[in-house]
Amino acid sequence: MFSLKKLSADKLLASGLSLAVMCGAGLALPAQAATQGALGATSTGTVAISASVPARARLTGLADVAFTSVDPSSAASNAQSVCAWSNTATKSYTVTATGSGTSNAFTLANGSLSVPYSVQWSGSAAQTNGSALTAGTASSSFVSTATNQQCASGPSASASLIIGISANDLQSMQASTNYTGTLTLLMTPQ
Repeated sequence: MFSLKKLSADKLLASGLSLAVMCGAGLALPAQAATQGALGATSTGTVAISASVPARARLTGLADVAFTSVDPSSAASNAQSVCAWSNTATKSYTVTATGSGTSNAFTLANGSLSVPYSVQWSGSAAQTNGSALTAGTASSSFVSTATNQQCASGPSASASLIIGISANDLQSMQASTNYTGTLTLLMTPQ
């Protein structure tokens, strides 16, 4: 019987022995990313394949909010169900909200006139109350139930955005004056 240890790599190739025969004989070889086929009637090569994706989140289903001709004797609120999707193993995410007011405050304005509003977030759809968000500060973690990044399959929504203006703040507004602002929501996968 011959010994594989005594053969050089050139002799192995010259004698037609393949790496597969050496592995079958119990000789340990380091893992290869790919193996090349040998010259012959047929030739077989292998390719290792791997795939990964980075953490991603997507927030969809948002709608503009208009509080028009609101009775200032009671608070105004707008709750909307949205799709919050995360591809992390835990499906977790945070939300950071910023307003268009000074220092990212949640305010609506018309020139020098301004009125504050509140922002809440719930990790469930169809909610009218949630966790209060602080301007420019990441929320605690929420877990998404969305199975599709636009909720096209599975649940049609996975979270709620609730925007409100208190009765006291409505009463401080000037009549027939349109106050505007922009709310930006940053969703970060966890």
